[in-house]
Amino acid sequence: MTPQDQSKAARDIASRARVIPVLVLDDAGHARPLAEALVAGGLPALEVTLRTPAALDCIRAMSEVEGGIVGAGTLLTPDDVRAAKAAGARFGVSPGATETLVQACIDENLPLLPGAATATEAMALLEMGFDMMKFFPAEASGGAPALKAIGAPIPQISFCPTGGVSLANMADYLSLPNVSVVGGSWVAPKDKMVAGDWAGIETLAREARG
Repeated sequence: MTPQDQSKAARDIASRARVIPVLVLDDAGHARPLAEALVAGGLPALEVTLRTPAALDCIRAMSEVEGGIVGAGTLLTPDDVRAAKAAGARFGVSPGATETLVQACIDENLPLLPGAATATEAMALLEMGFDMMKFFPAEASGGAPALKAIGAPIPQISFCPTGGVSLANMADYLSLPNVSVVGGSWVAPKDKMVAGDWAGIETLAREARG
């Protein structure tokens, strides 16, 4: 799967909803009901970050939920890519990008949404063949105004901004022509997961879906 193919797959995933939930899960028991709530709320693409020991088990559980498209976030190494693919991830997301990480995704046929925060990083990824990228960390990198400025000379790249994106500012990003989807964690707050408030999470998903 070439970078061009990966970006095409990422664009398809991004077209399913305007928000990709970014999920940090400590308890694999939360995975299935959380995925069911988010999918029912209209957010089928789910990014499970590989930041906790439970992450791979969560991906396995979520991959069984009908209608869901589960991906792995925080991919840093080729081992992460292989483990995510084996667990059932259908796409990957990384905070940045390296040649070894990109090659691992090519080898594993895993669509990658690589991260870029500057025009130089975006140009380097475009040179590799990517035209769909993650803008991270979005707010710390200048937010929507910075992404608008990057888009002026490089309009062929679409971005998924994450990092500080919320219900309050998502419209600022989505109004930009070079933003097709945003990523955020606010739709699955930890307190609601701990309380098992799946109906509340479904409501947040519907609100984000718009």
